[in-house]
Order: sequence, then structure tokens, then C-alpha cells
Amino acid sequence: MTLGLGAAALTALPGGARAAFAPRPGDWHRYTVTTRVTLPAEGGPARAWLPVPSVSEPDWMRAGAVRWTAEGAEARLGADPVHGARFLDVAWPAGAADRVVELVADVDARDRRVDLSRPADVPPLSPAARALYTAPTDLIPTDGIVRETAEGIVRGAEGDLEKAQRIYDWIVRSTARNPETRGCGLGDIASMLAMGDLTGKCADLNALYVGLARSAGLPARDVYGLRVAPSTFGYKSLGAGSEDVTGAQHCRAEVFLTEFGWVPVDPADVRKVMLEEPPRDLPLDHPKVRDVRDTLFGAWEGNWIGYNFAHDVDLPGSDRGPVPFLMYPEAEIGGRRRDSLLPDSFAYTITARMRG
Repeated sequence: MTLGLGAAALTALPGGARAAFAPRPGDWHRYTVTTRVTLPAEGGPARAWLPVPSVSEPDWMRAGAVRWTAEGAEARLGADPVHGARFLDVAWPAGAADRVVELVADVDARDRRVDLSRPADVPPLSPAARALYTAPTDLIPTDGIVRETAEGIVRGAEGDLEKAQRIYDWIVRSTARNPETRGCGLGDIASMLAMGDLTGKCADLNALYVGLARSAGLPARDVYGLRVAPSTFGYKSLGAGSEDVTGAQHCRAEVFLTEFGWVPVDPADVRKVMLEEPPRDLPLDHPKVRDVRDTLFGAWEGNWIGYNFAHDVDLPGSDRGPVPFLMYPEAEIGGRRRDSLLPDSFAYTITARMRG
């Protein structure tokens, strides 16, 4: 079944009604995601790095087979040694006439929900994982204004669950989606707080959640990924509208709570619904907003795949410094980095098909 057919079938409810936003674990769906990069022949040797789905979690995502074609190039799978983010590393010599690479990846995903009404018996994080997911990154510091803000939000909270919920509620109330932000944003949270400009997109607002949670002592991580199918609940803003998902990148977040394990959160999508769902500019108490606000602390829909959890990714063979995160194809020609947020001039396309 293609995405176009799926959109018509999945969102058609009796009388045109909208289903309550209530993802629950159920059937798995397989998505085939194809990334195609075409670089111009001029400008010296070229290199490209294409993100490969690297997240395999037993409850909600299984990264599958990967294959590619890249004639006239050296291509191999690589991985970030810190976070395990996988990518296809492709190199063309100077003068190569046909610089095209096509990467095809299979991914299984399904809806996800953590029952926060009762503690569960979950294994603790290892000391190494706890250290990794409470550490600062280049754009997500955990001291200064970030820590001061976090301490103000969680002061008096009883337990980790209340801390995590308070941070989520604060972001939903205090931020706004900015449609003019390029791509998904950069996630420079200290600058956002210092300037008092709490607007942006998912890589800004969900990174703010991660930074505040880490500053409050809660392990947290961004999950960089891609929307690959329509929402089954009728929210156009929360799904892909066609098989062309070239611009459908979306970052989500998770927080680790001792009694519940990794808990999904996505305050950025609450603000997206407020801005974009008809009739637009919805208030926090609108029923459409209440549904997603109540649900996106503890659940998310499986019409999205995760690439990785990585920050500050060094791309092998590049001397341009690390990228803040790896959610878009990256490329350099003659040592000059292409703009990954301009797919038409880059050029790359990404398509997704649901196979069942």
C-alpha cells in the first residue's frame, strides 16, 4: 500500500469525524525509505554522508536491511563511535561524471505508549548511558541559564515523573513554533533562553526539553528522524502527506524515568498542532490541542522512524567540523560543505512507502 492510498484509507472516519489522538501499540508496519543524492561533476572530489536508520527498540522500532548503489564511488557503512549513529559514507574522485548514490532502508515501526499510571519493573540505565544522556553537547549546555531555568521549573517537584511532566508543560506553555525557522531548527538552547526567544521548530523545542531535563538530573535524548506516513488520527500536521518525504524530517525526544524506563515526549508537535491544524492558531484549551498535549507525554504515533540519538557528529573525511546532528544528507565538494537544508540545489530526494 502506498502512502497516498493509506492517507485516504486511514483518515476516513464515519461522518468525517476526527479520531481522538490515542496511539496504542498494535500492528507493526514496514516502511521502505529511499534516499537519492545527485551531486554536480565539477568542483573537485566529492563526499556524501547519508543517515541510515540506526534505532532498534523492541517496543516501537526495528531497523532493517540496507542496500545501495553508487557507481564510480567508494561507499561503505560508517557509525558515530559515541552514539552509534549509522550513515552511508560515499566518496567520488575529482572528475567523476555521474555522482549519484541511492540508499534504500527497510524499517519496521508501530505506535508507542508508556503507561505512566503504574510503575514498571525496568532495568536501570548503565552508568555509561546515564553519563552520556546527562552530558552537555555543543548546543545543549547543562549549566548557566539552562540549569537556572530547569531548577526554577522543577523546584518542589516530588520525584522524577513530576519533574519530567513539569518541564514538558513549561515548554508547551512557554514556546511557539516559528514557521520561518530553517529546516527543523538548530537547537541552540542557551541562546534561545538568553535572548528570550523561545520560538523555533522541533530541533529547537525538543532540544530545549532535553537540555532542561539533563540539567535537572534526568537522562534525556533527542531522537532524530523522519515522518513516513499520514497520521491515522486525522492530524495533517502530524504526518507525511505523500510518498515524497524530502522535507519531512522531525526530531522527537525521550526522558528516562527510573520507574518507567524511556518515556517518549514531543512538546514541539503540540505547538505544531496549535499553529497548523485548521482553523489554525488554536488555543491550548482547544480539543485538538488537548488531545495531543495529553498524549505526547508518554506516547507517539508510529508513522515516523528514528535515525539516531547523536549530537556533534564527526563526518569521516571532513575537516569542516562536526554537524550538530545527523538528520539530513550531508555532502562536500572540493572541501566545501553543501547546504543540507536546500535539497533542490543539493540535490537529494527522499521517498517512503508503507509495505504492510
